[in-house]
Formats: sequence, structure tokens, C-alpha cells
Amino acid sequence: MPRFTVHVRDEWLTVPCKDATCSIKWLGFEALKRYIKNKPDNGGIQHIKDVRFVVRRCQGLGLLDSDDTIEDVLEDNEFVELAIEGDTMSQDFIPSQPGTSHLYLYIDNHHYISLDGNSLTSTDLVNLGKGLYKIKLTPEAEQKVVQSRELLDTIVKENKVVYGITTGFGKFARTVIPVSKLKELQENLLRSHSSGLGSPLNPERTRMLLALRINVLAKGYSGVSLETLHRMIQAFNASCLSYVPEKGTVGASGDLAPLSHLALGLMGEGKMWSPKSGWADAKYVLEAHGLKPISLKPKEGLALINGTQMITSLGAEAVERAEAIARQADIIAALTLEVLKGTTKAFDSDIHELRPHPGQKEVALRFRSLLDSDHHPSEIAESHRFCDRVQDAYTMRCCPQVHGVVNDTIEFVKKIINTEINSATDNPMVFAERGETISGGNFHGEYPAKALDYLAIGVHELASISERRIERLCNPALSELPAFLVNEGGLNSGFMIAHCTAAALVSENKVLCHPSSIDSLSTSAATEDHVSMGGWAARKALRVVEHVEQVLAIELLAACQGIEFLRPLRTTTPLEKVYDLVRATVKPWIKDRFMAPEIEAVHRLLVDQKVWNIAGPYIEKYCMEYIPESRPSSPTAFALDPKLRQNNSLVPIRSHKVLQIM
Repeated sequence: MPRFTVHVRDEWLTVPCKDATCSIKWLGFEALKRYIKNKPDNGGIQHIKDVRFVVRRCQGLGLLDSDDTIEDVLEDNEFVELAIEGDTMSQDFIPSQPGTSHLYLYIDNHHYISLDGNSLTSTDLVNLGKGLYKIKLTPEAEQKVVQSRELLDTIVKENKVVYGITTGFGKFARTVIPVSKLKELQENLLRSHSSGLGSPLNPERTRMLLALRINVLAKGYSGVSLETLHRMIQAFNASCLSYVPEKGTVGASGDLAPLSHLALGLMGEGKMWSPKSGWADAKYVLEAHGLKPISLKPKEGLALINGTQMITSLGAEAVERAEAIARQADIIAALTLEVLKGTTKAFDSDIHELRPHPGQKEVALRFRSLLDSDHHPSEIAESHRFCDRVQDAYTMRCCPQVHGVVNDTIEFVKKIINTEINSATDNPMVFAERGETISGGNFHGEYPAKALDYLAIGVHELASISERRIERLCNPALSELPAFLVNEGGLNSGFMIAHCTAAALVSENKVLCHPSSIDSLSTSAATEDHVSMGGWAARKALRVVEHVEQVLAIELLAACQGIEFLRPLRTTTPLEKVYDLVRATVKPWIKDRFMAPEIEAVHRLLVDQKVWNIAGPYIEKYCMEYIPESRPSSPTAFALDPKLRQNNSLVPIRSHKVLQIM
């Protein structure tokens, strides 16, 4: 028999349906009957037949026609909202899709990543967030989990006093809890610590958070039972995601508030979201997917919330997106240099060998691979081969130095994040092989907090220098192009305010780059007297990266517009391909039109790495032809693989192949 979960005002009601040919109107009235049955005053409803209402899906909020049959418009166990005319939206009703996201793409598939707590990468974690994979444990991980749990069960059986297992938490660490109340102790921990505020994490970030906590527990040093871990994995694989507010963590003792919200939903309390249900009470979402709430055993509540997974999961997304935009920034800057008729001499390999920072050499190589006149002839470059310009402004000439240190910063941060992803951050640690538990401080978030503050400072520079290049494109005093890249200036304003937007984002970043990890406030009655503030470090690093993407999207649009004024001359083949990619999305700017959607469309191209996917193969081919030692194992490895950079396989080449333009 099909059944449906209907949200009426402040309650979720299960409505069975014996006949699927009944109408949506019938379903609404059945839900109302059950609603008023539970209310002493009938919920303020005097005559049920006089009530007027609309019914809509929780997922997507699509309105349903009252005359449609249930079987035609709903699936079994679907979640719907009944809105009574005259009511405001129920206070506890949350729209099905929290916020917006570029990255979210849930795909219900049967591809798995096996977790062992030791080998997950930031790339893997982002892909898990996108829903590209499900999770399973390795047999070795399962064995370690079982062994650590057996030790905890022994501790409880022998009535030993151990922090977090048979005692209270924080200031209450010396309070011994009776065995009969150990389950209640763990449940109370999750309920009281679920005190975060702010908007909920979007689905992919919650999936990343859950996946990362599963990975840490799979190491086998937390004492969680295999049964509980399997239920967490089942919830992940069904994409049943708890309501996790983004604010509330100070980053030590771990990300307590967000991880408590994450665990609370798994316990069947609070709110949950799934692609099937939208937002609903957690117990109903789990039930709709045939899942059982976790039932906490001694120490398990603490095991679920003690760690740096909020900081680290957001940091993983930040560093992956930073890496993607950094390599595309080189392509965009090369296009701008072409439009502004700059010289390629500053990218001579001998110059960069004298200051051999890996990132600097890498960026210079990318510029050579995109602008090499023998490899990729450029009519634009040929048109000013014999001009009297000696050198370019710093925003073009110094790209290897400025962009380069961003690449090195990202590599440094990524190493820390990947180490943190596979670290045990619980307290106390359960060492089954030693037969003891040890209290420590691995939950402290200083490592990822400091790294993500550094990432924000580093990657911001891509936007700072990009904004200056946008100025050069828009300012006729600094280029040979029309003011603001538009004809009939005055009647049309062109890119005037797009440049202002870029400037505003860069200015915002200046504030966001202030390190949060230099702050600390004592908490928990001075037992947790130094904290990392890593949650804010991660959140603002993500915001900085997004601003960088948006500024570079504006530069890419402006550079492509600049090309229009140099036609019929053509630039190099890879840069023409980038131009074609943009023009497939945004047409040339002939006269003023609504610009914001076009900036966002190009921003999406960068987030999806389509600019890199177009130009990257040309860079790879150049490297393979001119630097045989750097042949990559994958289309993107040549520019990003730290092993290639560490063993100096990006061998410097003399730039006799580079167009000499004065």
C-alpha cells in the first residue's frame, strides 16, 4: 500500500493510500483529518470541508493540481507540504534546496570508493560531495573498528573511569556517570552540542562532512561500533543529510556544534534532507529510505563529534577550487596579454631558472606553451612584432612571479589538508593493540586553520592582479581599445561597472584575508583555553576563492570583448579555442545589455574547469614536444603533479621558440 508523508503546519503525518487513483485533494483532506485529530481545539479548524489549501512537493516546491490522481503525480513515500489558505509558511518548514551551489550534482550510481582512513584525497572528497561515488569500508578497516570497540566494551564492563566513556565532558570530566546512564550521556551530548546557527550547509558540503567523518572513524581509533558506522554509510549512500548550520565551531575541541548536528539527524532527531524528500523530520527521512536511526553506545556520541572535519571538508573544497582557478588564471592572463599587445620576453626560461621557484617556473612554462609563435602562430602578435615597446606593466610581466607563488601556496595547503583528511582527530584515542585509551589534542584545528588562512591570502592575489588587468583593458589611456570595450561610448557604458564589481570583490577579499586563526577565546570554563577558529578560516577561504573565480570571469569576458576590436586578426590556436568557448555562451557586446547573468555564466565555465579542459591539452602537447622528460601520466598531471615538480621534470628550455616582441 503506498503511503505519503504530509507536512501540515507544525507536524509531519503519514497518510496511507489504499487507492492510488484518489485525487491530490483527497490526500490533502486525509492529512487534515489526521492533523485535527491530534489537536484539542482541532487546530483552530471548525469545519474541515471549508478549509482551502494547496499541496506541493517538498522537493522543489512544485504545486500539485488538486484534481490530479495520486498515481499520476506522486511516487510512493513522497514528501508533500499542505499549505492552508491564510497561513504563513510553517516556521519549521525549510525549503528543499538550502542555498545554491555550483558544484552540487547528485547522481544515484553504483560506483564506490573504499575507505580505510588512510588514503582519501581532497579530490576524492569533493567527488563524494558531488554524489559521484558511494562508500564502503575495506575489510581491514572493519577489523580495526571491531577491535577498538571490543576494548571499549571491556572498559565499560570492568567499570573503569575513562574520560568521555564513563565520565562527563569538558568541565565535567571528573564526574563519573553510572553505567545505566551511559547511553543517555551520549544522547545528551549530541542534543546539547547541537547549538549551531546560520544557514545550513548545502547538500554536497554536508555529504563531504559525513564522508570525512566516516573516513576518520574507519581508522579504528575512535571506538565506534561497526553497526553504527554501517548505518552512517547507509545514510550517506542514500544521501540522507542532516541539517548542519554553518556557524558555531571554534575549531577545538574539534568542530563540536556542526558535527553534533550531523550526528543528531543520524540519531533520528532534528531535520534531514534527501533528494527524495527535501527537508523533513529526520526520523521520517530515514524511514522513507528504509534506514534505522543510530542507537548510541558508550563513547559513540563523543566519537561522532570530536574532530576537525568541518574545517577540513570545507578546506578540501576550497583548495580544489583554488587549484582549478589558479591554472585557468594563467590562460586568462595570456589572453589579456595578447589583447593588450604585450611581449612574451618576460617568460624566457632562463629568467625563471635564475629564480627557480617551482610555481614561478610552472606559470612561465604555461605562458610559453600558449603564446609560442612557432608552435601557435598569432596574427595579433605578428602585427606588433616591431613596435617600440620595451616592457609591459607588472600585471602582465610579473604573472609568473605573482601567479607562481599562488601555485606553491596551494600545493603547501593541499598537503596539509590531505594529511588532515586521513588523521585520527578523536579524544580519547582508543589503541586496541595496546589495550588502553589515551587523551590527547588531535582535535585541535590549528593546522587546517592556519593553512586555510594562508590559502585565502595566497589565492586572493589572483583577483588583485586580475582586477588591474581589467583596468588596463577598459582604460583607453592604457590600451589601444575603446573606453570600457564598447562602441558609442556615452550612449553605452560597456564594462564600466563590471570593472567596479571586480574592484568591489577585491576590496571584500582584503577584509576576508585577515587571518581568523590568530584569534582565540577561552571556552568550556577555561578547560578549552586555546582554540583555532578554523571554521571561519575555512568558510572565508571558500568565499575568497569564489570572489577570485568571479573576478577572473569578468577579465575573461573583457579579454574576449577586446578581441572583437582586433578582428580580423587572430590570436594563438589555444586562445582562439578559449574565445570560442566563451562565445558559445556569451555573444559579443555590441550595445549595452543585462550583464550579470553573463558574468555568472562565464563564472560557471571556470567552476566547471571548461577553460582548462579546452586549453590544457595544448599545454600538455607543448610540454611533451619540447620537454620530453615531463611526459605526464594524465592530461592534467604535467602542470599539477607535485612529483613532477619535485623531481625537476619541468626542465627549463631556452626560449628561442618564443616570439620576440619589443
